[in-house]
Amino acid sequence: MKIIVTSIFVQDQDKALQFYTETLGFVKKHDVPAGEFRWITVVSPKEQEGTELLLEPNNHPAAKEYQEKLFEEGIPVTMFGVEDIRKEYERLLKQGVKFTMEPTEMGEVTIAVFDDTCGNLIQIVQK
Repeated sequence: MKIIVTSIFVQDQDKALQFYTETLGFVKKHDVPAGEFRWITVVSPKEQEGTELLLEPNNHPAAKEYQEKLFEEGIPVTMFGVEDIRKEYERLLKQGVKFTMEPTEMGEVTIAVFDDTCGNLIQIVQK
């Protein structure tokens, strides 16, 4: 068994697709109509056959409340690995990304947390 798709709730699928591709650098894998919304996934440019991230609309009240509560509590919804966290931090800052935590060493890893502009906090980590 392996993870092939994981999802995060987003407030606006178009805005999320733009942020995750243009700002973060992921590659759009799927963008297919699915009722009133779309099945939109992105992947790492280095692993385009790897795990897909589904940008799922938060239109259900439970999804919206879940997303809002995590954000309010400062809890990241997912984690992305980076090779050089300081370099990635500087690159994202230059693109206007707002960080809630600068790169911080935590034992054997260094982490940072940013706002994805779509209702989520995202953690990046360098091992």
